[in-house]
Amino acid sequence: MNRLCLITNDVETTSIVNHRLSDETGRYVLEQGMPRLLDMYERYGVRTTFFFTGHIAKLYPQVVRMAHEKGHEVGSHGLTHEVCKAFDVMPRDEQLSHLKQSKQILEDITGTPVVSFRAPAARVPKDFPSVLHEAGFLIDSSVSSQRLDMFFSFGSLNKLHWLGAPRRAYRTAADNIFHHGDDGIFEVPISAFGFPYIGTFMRIAPLLNRLTRRLLYAETLMTGRQFVFLTHPNEFIDEPRIGGPIERRAKNPLSYLLGDVIRHALKVHNLGAKALPLMEHELQFFKKHDFRFLTCHEMLEQTTQ
Repeated sequence: MNRLCLITNDVETTSIVNHRLSDETGRYVLEQGMPRLLDMYERYGVRTTFFFTGHIAKLYPQVVRMAHEKGHEVGSHGLTHEVCKAFDVMPRDEQLSHLKQSKQILEDITGTPVVSFRAPAARVPKDFPSVLHEAGFLIDSSVSSQRLDMFFSFGSLNKLHWLGAPRRAYRTAADNIFHHGDDGIFEVPISAFGFPYIGTFMRIAPLLNRLTRRLLYAETLMTGRQFVFLTHPNEFIDEPRIGGPIERRAKNPLSYLLGDVIRHALKVHNLGAKALPLMEHELQFFKKHDFRFLTCHEMLEQTTQ
């Protein structure tokens, strides 16, 4: 069986420890997070996809170049990671503008086409394929099929659509990113088995993460479903905690409690250098079990051959 693993990385200026967007965090990503991850990927011979926000790309263009020069795919993570500018709350014309701007910023830096996209916080509206297509994208990786922790993140009601989404990579319907179709965008779902298979969960609950991976592996052996792991370079930085209360991003009291207070308390576990051996353990698993590492674009090319 052809065992496939896609390691994906969302690159932004979110300070996890301080629970806010910070340009200074971008400097830590450039000087610590990216070099640490890129070195690990090089040691294990892993090619990955990096999704960059336009904001960090403009702020630190070298953060994009260093991934591109190592042979990794450069994808778009939108223009900004601001909660108020999530793609599932912006009007269509603003979505399109953000997509085109972010794409142009990255293409100007790398000199190569950018065809893959992942939405900040994985927040996309149902009719998103047509907007992606108009902006010139071929691939999306914002859906996380059968992931159940959506109420601890923003856009949770829209993420309920994840429950019925296909588990293997699929061509979406033209008018519904959560449904299989013939003429939409190529969707590469982030892996989940109830619990998400992502760097955050890897750090919060390492043992549960390994159990999730084992269950996903059993499914892969039965169905051939690809692994798609999501992590962030800002998880691998040692950034100081600034005093004071955390930023309130949600107006609704329940959303604030779940998406800000509890989520922040969980996400600060095993940050920085402590996360490196956990990440290395994931890569060792895939190498041991003869997985082939692909970028999102390579996955599309293999599917269409």
